[in-house]
Amino acid sequence: GRPPVPANTKLLSLNISNKNVMVAGAGGSIGSELCRQILNLMPNSIILYDISEFSLYSLEKELNEINLDKIRIYPILGSVVNKVKLKSVINLFNVGTIYHSAAYKHVPIVELNNAEGIRNNVLGTLNCALAAIENDVSTFVMISTDKAVRPTNTMGATKRLSEMIIQALSN
Repeated sequence: GRPPVPANTKLLSLNISNKNVMVAGAGGSIGSELCRQILNLMPNSIILYDISEFSLYSLEKELNEINLDKIRIYPILGSVVNKVKLKSVINLFNVGTIYHSAAYKHVPIVELNNAEGIRNNVLGTLNCALAAIENDVSTFVMISTDKAVRPTNTMGATKRLSEMIIQALSN
């Protein structure tokens, strides 16, 4: 119901153009849209990191159909709870920018699976951020949600904790 705010492509290009960009949670609704937008900003490569093989397959197929400039696209199966794998992938591809959108986001499902929601959303964010720090990644962007503001459910609380982790690590 509100008018969209256009992206500032000049600002976004600073962290994307001619860089190796990784999207954690690339197969999700938010991550896949990030990948579509990133592809238009001419990265050296884009690393699609996700736990879902089908999501990776579908997204890679879609991106390759629109990838007219033949930017290298690497679909990597992995979970953000696996810090060793994250570090290895970041190092292997010399990642310069990470967009972290990997999270369980469906409130009713996370409410029924609290421990997994906390493990994936909170510990996964911590692992992703620490792997970025340990590999000298210059830019780390975490995608959050309005549900993190005064959270009333587990999903919102996990995203708020994730924000706090990123804030603490940025200091």
